[in-house]
Amino acid sequence: MIRTQTGRLIGGIFGFFFIMANAGAMPGPVAIALRVLGVCAFLALLLSLRRARANQPAADGARTDFGRNYRYVVAAEVVVGAAGLVVINPVLHAPQATVGWIALVVGLHFFGLAAIWRLPSMRWLAAGMSVCGAVGLALGAYGSSAALIALIAGIAPGVMLLGSVLGKRRG
Repeated sequence: MIRTQTGRLIGGIFGFFFIMANAGAMPGPVAIALRVLGVCAFLALLLSLRRARANQPAADGARTDFGRNYRYVVAAEVVVGAAGLVVINPVLHAPQATVGWIALVVGLHFFGLAAIWRLPSMRWLAAGMSVCGAVGLALGAYGSSAALIALIAGIAPGVMLLGSVLGKRRG
């Protein structure tokens, strides 16, 4: 699997889990529909990746290694994300804001990836997820419903992630 396919798979997995983890906050029929759509989108991604791999030359020279800069961006994401969770949960006692924090940190990490991979189009995903995360944080701080926070800071970013990797047809 080449780097872009691996990146699409990683993005799809995270998008899928954003949707699955947050669908439970929605009313029953909506939660079921979101989960079914999430599974269908993820299966479509897997099929797309399989087709792309089958159509690829045997030795294309592309490696799946993401490099040192990628690891730095992901390490920063993990450290900042964990530090925020330590403050949000035990210090601020605002567990409803954790979904927003996670979406914000994941969104911001895409700005770093866009820079190191020289993919300006990835900034749209970064901006969208960051806005969803910031709004989710604000909603959590003001005591909004779990369903609204899950929709804006969990399901919407999941749809953005899955949509962005499904929309990429080449590589």
